[in-house]
Amino acid sequence: MTILTSLLDYVSLVPTPAPSVSPPPNESTGSVSSPLWAILVVGLGGGLLGGTGVYFGARRSSRSLRESAEKSLEHERTRLLNERFSTAAELLGHEEAACRLAGVHAMAGLADDWAERRQTCIDVLCAYLRMPYYPLGPNIDGPADGQANREVRLTVIRTIRDHLLRDTPPETSWCGYDLDFTGATFDGGDFSFARFSGGKVGFTGAAFSGSEVSFSGAKFSGSEVSFSGAKFSGGKLSFGGATFSSGEVSFRDAAFSGSEVSFNGIFRGGRVNFYKATFSVGRVNFNGATFASGEVSFNGAVFSGGEVSFNGAVFSGGLVPFHSAQFCGGVVDMRAPADWSRPPSFDDNLLTTPPAGLLLPDPLPKPKP
Repeated sequence: MTILTSLLDYVSLVPTPAPSVSPPPNESTGSVSSPLWAILVVGLGGGLLGGTGVYFGARRSSRSLRESAEKSLEHERTRLLNERFSTAAELLGHEEAACRLAGVHAMAGLADDWAERRQTCIDVLCAYLRMPYYPLGPNIDGPADGQANREVRLTVIRTIRDHLLRDTPPETSWCGYDLDFTGATFDGGDFSFARFSGGKVGFTGAAFSGSEVSFSGAKFSGSEVSFSGAKFSGGKLSFGGATFSSGEVSFRDAAFSGSEVSFNGIFRGGRVNFYKATFSVGRVNFNGATFASGEVSFNGAVFSGGEVSFNGAVFSGGLVPFHSAQFCGGVVDMRAPADWSRPPSFDDNLLTTPPAGLLLPDPLPKPKP
């Protein structure tokens, strides 16, 4: 506008020619000249319109080039990530245990960098644990790389756990993703302080048969975690200090037949279900556990051997039903609870005439109002 204004000011300074004498009516006038200021304005307007068209054309071209470059970069990124996936998968299937260890770390690193396919990378690591595996007994000679293969499996478990810890950066956390350990064999492993706070976590039909598997300090809050049909036949399984605050953790139809299992954590929400679980051998320990809210159900459970202990447990607000449970050989020891404010519930008359093996406080404290 400054240039246009200056030109108009300049035009105003140009002397106006004197009026010409009108020619006679029968004389041709010829062409009439346009004023100079009109010529300048029209020329300048055309120049401005042309410049505007060039500007917006260049802008559209620049945007098109930028979008094309972004698509090319994304295509190249996807190609490189797919190549990394193929390499990591090949390493996981390698004959040498050292290469498989490298594959575990490569797949985990790829999951951190590729949020769009993170679940796929996690699925591959879980699938490795689901592959046929025969733990070595203390006096059994296994394959030459048996111990090395066990180390690879423990590394997979540790890697998954490390991505479920509280201090894991949100952009690389695996909380909320599905973890499928269906039918997997665990002869060790550490899930201590892992947070199961979303997604589905499946240990359905898993076998815990040696060493120790720890869930100490773990938090179950919002996930659907299933140990349905799992078999606990040896070693130790610890949920010591674990917190069950929401969601559901199911041990439906699980078989406790030789392991030492500890549940001395805090139940303050959600539902933990031992429906039709079988306790036949070994020891299951709820000593010192706190049943503050939510429900821990033993409905339909079968206590045919071994010992299930609740001494020092705090029954202060949660529901702990034993309806239709069968006491046919095992010991369920509740003789010394720390709190009996809201005691477990049994079928009618079971508290007054408890079956053999169900050991209740004597005298039986009255529930608090």
